[in-house]
Amino acid sequence: MQLSIVIPAYNEEEVLPRTLERIQVAVGAQHLPQAEWEIIVCDNNSDDRTAELASGLGARVVTEPHNQIARARNTGAAAASGKWLLFIDADTWPDEALMKDVLAIIGEDQLIGCGSTIRIEGGTLFNRLRMERINPVFRILNMSGGAFLLCRRDAFDAIGGFSENLYALEEVDLQYRLKKYGRSLHKGFKVLHAHPVATSGRKGEIRFSSILRMIVSNFMAIILFLLYFILPKKYIGKVGRKMLGYWYKR
Repeated sequence: MQLSIVIPAYNEEEVLPRTLERIQVAVGAQHLPQAEWEIIVCDNNSDDRTAELASGLGARVVTEPHNQIARARNTGAAAASGKWLLFIDADTWPDEALMKDVLAIIGEDQLIGCGSTIRIEGGTLFNRLRMERINPVFRILNMSGGAFLLCRRDAFDAIGGFSENLYALEEVDLQYRLKKYGRSLHKGFKVLHAHPVATSGRKGEIRFSSILRMIVSNFMAIILFLLYFILPKKYIGKVGRKMLGYWYKR
C-alpha cells in the first residue's frame, strides 16, 4: 500500500463528513487503485457520533483514549499500512490539484516529506488575515502547519513519531527531526505553495476570540516549545497541558 491518510478527530461530527468526502474525491481523481490507499480516523475520546460517521463513510476507525492530538496522530499511524503517511486535520479539505502534487512526490521518492501552505476558509476577516501573515514565514522557514503533513512511514518510525510531551507545536518539532533525519539520507522536505490546502477558520475563532488572547496564547506556545529543549521531557507534558489545555476544548 502506498498511502495512509491519518485524521485525528475529537468531537468532529459536524465537519468530518465533508473532509472524508473531499479526500475521497481528491484522491479518486488521481485514479490511484483503492488497494493502494486508505483513510484512518483516530477517534480521540469523542462523545459525539465521530466514530460512527467515519466508519459509515468508509474510513477505518481506531481509538486513542488520551485527549491529545500528538497521541491521536501516533495511534492512527501505528494502525496504518502505507509506505507514506499523510496527516490531515478533521476540518481540512485538500483539492485534486494538491493531491496530484502529493502523489507525484510519492512517485518520485526524492523527499522525506512535505507540507502545504494553508488557506483559511470561513471565520472572521481578522483570522484569515492572520494566516496570510503566517504563510510567508512558513515559506522562509520551509515549515508547514500540522493540518496537512506528508512523510515517509519509515522515517516517521525512525524518529519516533510526534512527541507526546508537546501539547502545541508538535508538528514543528516533528518537521525539525524529520529534516534532520532526511539529511542523513540526502532527502529534503518541501512546502507546497501552488495549491494551498483549505482549513476551517473555526480554530482561530475558538482559540483566539480576541486579539489579546491570540497574542498571549501564541507567546505561551513559543515559550513551551523553547522549554522543550531545556527542561527534562517528563515535565513538559504537565506544563503544556496546564498552559495550553484550552486548545483541546470545543
